[in-house]
Amino acid sequence: MARLSVLIADGNPVIRAGLAAILCTAEDLDVIAQAADGREALSLTRRHAPDVVLLDVRMPGVDGISALPHLVQLAPVLMLTYSREAEIICEALSLGAGGYLVHGEFTTDDLLRAVRDAPQGRPHFTPTAASALLAELRTSSHPQRTVAPSPERMHNSVVFGLSSREVEIMDLIASGMSNQRIAATCFISEKTVKNHINRIFAKLQSATRSEAIARWLGTARPGVTGHG
Repeated sequence: MARLSVLIADGNPVIRAGLAAILCTAEDLDVIAQAADGREALSLTRRHAPDVVLLDVRMPGVDGISALPHLVQLAPVLMLTYSREAEIICEALSLGAGGYLVHGEFTTDDLLRAVRDAPQGRPHFTPTAASALLAELRTSSHPQRTVAPSPERMHNSVVFGLSSREVEIMDLIASGMSNQRIAATCFISEKTVKNHINRIFAKLQSATRSEAIARWLGTARPGVTGHG
């Protein structure tokens, strides 16, 4: 049996050590590197070219979601994390993750099987991830329930490069909602809202809420620095 090389990226050294100990019990798996954040994971993946990357979502510095689009260009990536939010799960899968395992929902055998299957493109999901994916598929299969965006919103989303979720959140920001209310309205965590807002502000080249709203509503043009 061909041996598979594995890179573990997790912000918690105890979890990294535990995963390495489990994987090293398998004769066909080698842990060739460990990373504490997304930046280190990317650097080590380029250096060692592992067959599989195990990636946590929440890490200091560059988090797993930010590193994911770059990592999947280099190796198959299997998310291995405590993050259970449906929004995060769907985003990770849309960015190219080849599976999503939530800690506490899989056995050692489940993990070993998922790692071995990753290079062949056979995805594995624990129950929380499978439920989130199923809910997303059910929602997307009923497009008639979605209110069609106005021409202005469609134009803005194209100009600024916002995703449909980012357009939704930017509209709520423009309506004056706080992060807490946006989280409740979209059924996501405040942490996820903040992550979206950071990406939105970057795309709108804005440093403040008022500046972002001005750009979004068309009272300022991209590239013109405003104050707020």
